[in-house]
Amino acid sequence: MPDREDLMIVSLSVFIAALGLGEQAIAQPPIEQRNQRPNVVVIMADDLGYGDVSCYGATAIATPNIDRLAGEGIRFTQGYCSASTCTPTRYSFLTGNYAFRTKGTGIAPPNSPAIIKPGTETIASLLQREGYATAVIGKWHLGLGDEKGPNWNHELKPGPLEIGFDSCFLLPTTNDRVPQVYLQNHRVLNLDPVDPLWVGDKIPSANHPTGITHRETLKMDWSHGHNSTIHNGISRIGFYTGGHAARFRDEDLADKWVEKSREFLTANKDEPFFLFFASHDVHVPRMPHERFQGKSKLGFRGDSILQLDWCVGELMKTLDELKLAENTLVVFCSDNGPVMDDGYQDGALEKVGSHRSAGHYTGGKYSVYEGGTRTPFITRWKGRIQPSESDQIVCTIDLPTSVAQLVGAPVPDTAFTDSLEVLGALLGERDASGRDHLVVQDNGNTGSLALRSGDWKLHRYDQNKSLNVVVEQKLKRVEMPAVQLFNIVDDPAEQNNLLAEHPEVVQRLQQQLTEILDAGRTRPLPSAATAPVE
Repeated sequence: MPDREDLMIVSLSVFIAALGLGEQAIAQPPIEQRNQRPNVVVIMADDLGYGDVSCYGATAIATPNIDRLAGEGIRFTQGYCSASTCTPTRYSFLTGNYAFRTKGTGIAPPNSPAIIKPGTETIASLLQREGYATAVIGKWHLGLGDEKGPNWNHELKPGPLEIGFDSCFLLPTTNDRVPQVYLQNHRVLNLDPVDPLWVGDKIPSANHPTGITHRETLKMDWSHGHNSTIHNGISRIGFYTGGHAARFRDEDLADKWVEKSREFLTANKDEPFFLFFASHDVHVPRMPHERFQGKSKLGFRGDSILQLDWCVGELMKTLDELKLAENTLVVFCSDNGPVMDDGYQDGALEKVGSHRSAGHYTGGKYSVYEGGTRTPFITRWKGRIQPSESDQIVCTIDLPTSVAQLVGAPVPDTAFTDSLEVLGALLGERDASGRDHLVVQDNGNTGSLALRSGDWKLHRYDQNKSLNVVVEQKLKRVEMPAVQLFNIVDDPAEQNNLLAEHPEVVQRLQQQLTEILDAGRTRPLPSAATAPVE
């Protein structure tokens, strides 16, 4: 049975022969000499765990389209997001900066102002300058408007268009938070001026229906916290009134994301493009389209995974129809790990059975255990990436600098300060390596951080607590020691705290984490990288 490197050499030889370059060209030139202008599509799932798809070991559910993506590309076994909640991961993915360095990057409330300020370099603004058409479609949850917050009945800016996107079609916040409307570029879509939209955090009137006062009318009951304004039979976080013509049906979200993505891909098939497809599946409230309801054995959460897989299939089908698959780098990832009961009684816990959404890892969403930030991570570029599995460490925060390297775009010294260039690993280049260390966080409100450095992982709990350590139970706040140490290679489930056995490793990693926090960046400056050693 040939090993991975033999297969890659054979495949490369065939590729070179097809180009007529001869055997003498088998040695690959450096990446910087092979810059191309491929299209880039990033598909980010929401709350999808490492064990939630069949190509990562799930047996209770089948995800053939995601499996096909993995079969035609690289399936990373050590692919990470940088935070175990949505807003900070999305912030870090777009800006290339650790979210914990910036205040206000925790879970954004409904009326949050724009978290990424105009003038901030993003992966979108970099590609836009390089002549790419850029779009974000799906969940945003990074705030809108100036410091006063969004003015829902007027232009909603700054927003995505002020940080590098040519167009957007969005769910403005996240769907368990109000309002349930689409944002197209700078305006709420289909908003009737005679029925203005109001959004707030205080109940607007004593008789305003909520999940508490009108609980018997709900088609999906709440379990905790999600009991304010009711829309489509589901109560949410926050309050809103008006905007009735603009409101959407939860069941139609995925179809709308695919529809708008197909429009964008078709309109821009003749020029390089960047599409950020920000799925809302499998975030609560899980209310998939009727054609997916009951199709899994895992309740609406499982049905939403099937819906996500369908979306991936539709995007891949569109690329095939437009003959773009061989000129498009596709990245599939998740914004954080899984959670079962996240505010609604949707059967996720009751029907989980033997399914383990985080695979064999501990923790999930809200935690710095591996289950919170190690997720499915796949890259595919037909004809360029050879199908394989990789154990290189890569993270969504590394996409800005890596994509810049791919297209030959210069990166300002002040931009993407924590984004490391791992393009070779993402493309499966021979002898290429990924990260040697990574800092991950929870939502940022508790000061919980973890440093993965080589085989070791240090947990730091400033408030001695963590959520969602056991995913298949109701959310619980667990008391934690201030510091834990795990050998992540020998003990990937993080069960054996080696704090007492390896004090020298603890001291080294604590010093490394302190230096990372104090330095304000981890990406070395070009001058530092090339400075002579004295």
